[in-house]
Amino acid sequence: MMNYEIFKEVVKDSFKDYLPEQYKDMELRVCSVNKVNRMMDGINLIGGAEVKNVSPTIYINDMYDHYKACNDLKKAIQAGADCMVNAFKMCPEAPRIDFAEAKDNIVFQLVNTEQNKEMLTGVPHRDFQDLSIIYRWVIKMDDDGIQSTLIQNSLAEQLGVNEEQLFKMAAENTRRIFPPCIRSMSEVICEMFMKDGMPQEIAEMMIGEMPADKSMWVISNDRGVNGAVSMLYEDKLHTLATEMESDLYILPSSVHEVIAVSASMGDPNELAEMVAEINMDQVALEERLSNQVYHYDKDLRKLSLATDTPNRRLDGIVAEPPMVYEAKQSR
Repeated sequence: MMNYEIFKEVVKDSFKDYLPEQYKDMELRVCSVNKVNRMMDGINLIGGAEVKNVSPTIYINDMYDHYKACNDLKKAIQAGADCMVNAFKMCPEAPRIDFAEAKDNIVFQLVNTEQNKEMLTGVPHRDFQDLSIIYRWVIKMDDDGIQSTLIQNSLAEQLGVNEEQLFKMAAENTRRIFPPCIRSMSEVICEMFMKDGMPQEIAEMMIGEMPADKSMWVISNDRGVNGAVSMLYEDKLHTLATEMESDLYILPSSVHEVIAVSASMGDPNELAEMVAEINMDQVALEERLSNQVYHYDKDLRKLSLATDTPNRRLDGIVAEPPMVYEAKQSR
C-alpha cells in the first residue's frame, strides 16, 4: 500500500481521468487548507463548461482514508471523482457580501488553541481558557443541514468589522440561531433507544432514574452542531449547578457538545485522562475540542481550567513547553 505523499501525486496526475467528459477541460488545483485541528489537501476544478461562482472542494486526505479501507486505488479515486461531480451539482452560488445581512448571522465556534495555531493567525479570534473563540457566517440553515463559512481576516475586512464587533454580534446571534440545551445523559440514551424502536416505557425502565448530582449532563444546542459553544453561557451553567447543589466539572466531549458532572464525582486529572483516551480512540480528529477538564464554581460563578496536562495538542503530539534560559550568576 502506497504512503500518503505518493497517493497524493497519483491523484494529482490521474484524477481528471475519472471525471465525465464535460469536466476534462477544467484546471485541477491542489492547495493546503487549514481545517479545524488539521491541515488538509483540497482539490478544486476551475473554469470550463461547469464553471460556477463557487468551486467545491474535496480532500485528498478523505480519499486516502477510503483507499486504506478498501485497498483499491481506482475505487478510491473514482469515489472522490463522483463526490466532486455531486458537489458541483449541489454547489450554491457564492454568498453575496452584505454586511446588513451578515451581521445577524455571525455565530461562535470553539476550537483548540494549541492544535490550531496556524489557522488562528488568519482569523479573528479571542482566547477562552485553552480554547479560542472564532466566528462563522451562517449562510443557510434548513432541514437538510447548515451552510456556513469561516470568518477569516479578509472577510472581516470586507464586512468592515473588527473582532470586538464580531464578538458582540455572535453573542446575540448564537443563542438565537442555536439555542443552548442541557439534557441528562439518561434522557439522551433513552431517546436513542426509542429511535431504534424500543417503547418509551421499556427504555425508561432499563435506564432508571438517577439523582441530579449523580447524573451526567450533555450541554449542546438544539441542532447538535458546534454545540460546545454553549459552555460559554454562564447562566446555563449556574442554573445546572444550583439544581445539582454542587460545583461542576466540564468534560469536552467534542466540538459539538460537552459533558457536565458534579465536582464530587471524581478527581479532575483522572477525568482528564479519560477525556484524552476517548478523544484518541473514539472521536475524529476534526471533532476533538480539548484534553483538559474545566471547573465551574457556582458561588463565584466562574469557569476555569481544572487541569493542565501536557497533551495540549489533539493529534497525539505532545506540545513542548517553551524553553526557559536561566542566566548563570558569576561568583
